[in-house]
Amino acid sequence: MQALIEMSDGVRLSVTLFLPNVQPAPCILEALPYRKDDMTAGWRPEYARFADEFGFAVARVDVRGTGSSGGVATDEYPEAEQRDLAEVIAWLAAQPWCTGSIGMFGTSYGGFNSFQLACERPAHLEAIIPIYATDDRFTDDVHQMGGARKWLDLVDYCHYMAPMNLLPPVPGIWGDAWREEWLRRIEQHEPWLLTWLAHPRDDEYWRHGSVRPDYDRIDIPTMIIAGWADGYRNTSFRTVAAIDAPTRLLAGPWAHAAPSSSAPGPRIDHVAEMAAFFDEHLRGGQSSWALPHTWFCRFSHAPDPVLDTVPGVWRSDTWPSSRSHERVLDLPDRPPYGVRPDVGTAAWISCAGHLPYGQPDDQRFDDAASLTWDIPIDSPIEIAGNPHLRAHVMATCPHPIIAVRLCDVAPDGTSTLVTRGSLLIGAEGAVDVELEATAWQWQAGRTLRVSIAGADWPNVVAPAGPGTLTLRGATMTLPIYDPDPTLPVPAFAPGDPGSSESTEGITWTIERDVARNVTRCSVGSQSTYDTPYGSASERYDGWVSVDTRTFEQHAHSDVEFTLEFPEVTATAHSVMDVVAIGSVYDVTIAITVCEGDEILTQQLWQRSFPRA
Repeated sequence: MQALIEMSDGVRLSVTLFLPNVQPAPCILEALPYRKDDMTAGWRPEYARFADEFGFAVARVDVRGTGSSGGVATDEYPEAEQRDLAEVIAWLAAQPWCTGSIGMFGTSYGGFNSFQLACERPAHLEAIIPIYATDDRFTDDVHQMGGARKWLDLVDYCHYMAPMNLLPPVPGIWGDAWREEWLRRIEQHEPWLLTWLAHPRDDEYWRHGSVRPDYDRIDIPTMIIAGWADGYRNTSFRTVAAIDAPTRLLAGPWAHAAPSSSAPGPRIDHVAEMAAFFDEHLRGGQSSWALPHTWFCRFSHAPDPVLDTVPGVWRSDTWPSSRSHERVLDLPDRPPYGVRPDVGTAAWISCAGHLPYGQPDDQRFDDAASLTWDIPIDSPIEIAGNPHLRAHVMATCPHPIIAVRLCDVAPDGTSTLVTRGSLLIGAEGAVDVELEATAWQWQAGRTLRVSIAGADWPNVVAPAGPGTLTLRGATMTLPIYDPDPTLPVPAFAPGDPGSSESTEGITWTIERDVARNVTRCSVGSQSTYDTPYGSASERYDGWVSVDTRTFEQHAHSDVEFTLEFPEVTATAHSVMDVVAIGSVYDVTIAITVCEGDEILTQQLWQRSFPRA
């Protein structure tokens, strides 16, 4: 069922409703810019389950200026979006099929604005479930990691939102004036990346839409779903500990994909878990959990970039837990380390998702090009939380970073990444590198390895030139967890027997041009599928490179979206190039939009931005 919700300024937002047979019912809201009626229409079975199986109304909304909603898509999470969604919540609560109780949920973008709306405290919003979302847009988003620019992400989300936002509204939803709306959208568009690059430091721009540090703004029940292979895993232990309201954590081994279909698994039926949480807090149902927080502790295993299932065990506890304490490992001083800019390729990207963004490979080759400290494990050691590397560091690279990896090494030398962290640093001073949250157990007979380098490329941008790192007085602090196997854990309904991932049609290569001293990583994928109003196709091709002598870096992305409706075939094609030389990012974005075979517009943006 389609509807239009008029905002106070006259802009109309498009909403798709899934209504249960028994009414009135609580309503759960998802709001996103990823075009609910074509590019993410494949997610519909989950919403139908909420309505048909669990008796909730579901509302999916295209945020302002995207999909079939009016207005201008000026940026991700603008203030206008939060005002809009407060009005949407009021509209939903007033409908005759709704009890007046509203929940919000969503994966990634929809999880972000679930957090944001909870901070705004609109009437009728009574519970949220952010999935793979962050409480801090600067430190834990797709843009920066520890203040260092995410690099491989530039050729993915950071670019593809530009052409996606130039696609037309669905004619069958918008009506006869759909073409006029499309032309207006094209005329007023500017790529979001240009705004993001203009804010290299943690300023008020990034504080807007971030929950941290003002967690007390959230006073409604919050369930967080997190994945240890996902880029937003830090919104797990720290966030449920900080929110002063009923919280539930469900953290699995998952990537940025549904827990029911993710690689790696084990996969579970997360929809049933979400429905139970909403039932408790929107309908007054009974709690389904003896302990509020549940996470999957991964066990030692061999690395595999296309890993299907992780060995381990589920844990449940309160958080903070009385079973937690810290163990500090002293790391003896090492001689100055000559920075290699291409260390990190075996870990690829901190936010795994759908291929070609897969799992880390064997770390031993990056370890060999890093500073390492090895600690033999005589009996199992388990951690839950964020490890910390603290040291006094001297750096001679321009725009230096310190990259820290914690690994699990097998007797044969195979090295599996446990967690990592990067930090943009100065020339000299004390540093505290917070590694990403995780839960892991080293088995007896393994080796705990700390690896430190001056680059984590292509996950983040490498320094701007050659130099050295020198560490003194370094320590690694481990968040030790002493498990109690008698504590109860939920019995989850299983998810899909296998993941939805396939290596067919994807590009994932790492190559070294030895003569020219260039390392290059390439990605690519494409798909075509039916939609409720026609069909769609997507193509993504990109690469990043670094000169291992000069540290000059390039990012190139070529993305094309095509939507076929009975009324029109619309194509948006964008090519982006980012060059990092010295203290500057030079950016070029060229976009072509076509109606059938006719070019409607060709747009070019060329800008330069300072590095932090």
